[in-house]
Amino acid sequence: MTEDEWKQYAAQTLKAELVKAGVTYENLIQRLHAIGVDESYKGIASKINRGTFSFLFFAQCMKALGRDMVRLENN
Repeated sequence: MTEDEWKQYAAQTLKAELVKAGVTYENLIQRLHAIGVDESYKGIASKINRGTFSFLFFAQCMKALGRDMVRLENN
């Protein structure tokens, strides 16, 4: 896959987890804040939509969503 395809894959994976959890960006901001991570709506939307976030941010999001495990699908 190209770098752009990897970014799209990352964005789709995180968005899918948000949908599964029934969590909006606003809810995610609140949940991240509860675990000590301060993010703005604009910051979250930009990172997720571009797919340009670190694994650290992804892990923080999974913790905020209460996810212990994430399955990465083979494309």
